[in-house]
Amino acid sequence: MISHIHSTTVAVADQDAALDFYVNALGWEKAMDVPLSPEMRFLTVVPPGATTQLVLAHASWAGEGKTPGGHSGISLVTPDIDATYELLTARGVKFKEPVAVMPWGQRATWFSDLDGNEFFLVGE
Repeated sequence: MISHIHSTTVAVADQDAALDFYVNALGWEKAMDVPLSPEMRFLTVVPPGATTQLVLAHASWAGEGKTPGGHSGISLVTPDIDATYELLTARGVKFKEPVAVMPWGQRATWFSDLDGNEFFLVGE
């Protein structure tokens, strides 16, 4: 049986800049960084304690139709959305709008990485 999701992918223009953003702005950890060729590497990051990894794929090999920017379709959860919003804002993360109550009752917002990949952030 399937036990968990290994990874999902976002396209980035510069893997080093993306790695810096995810590690230093979001506070994630580098999980894998494997050279595949002189021009390509398999690079993943993960929130502390999580198992599902986010592949930071260079746009040139991220896959057909994968370009940097737009809705990623990825939702992230935080136990304290207000504190997370304040911390990430102070670190320069760009939010689409302040935290608000969604129609289904949860408090949430959206933020983007350096390449404009948009993520949904929801409080527990």
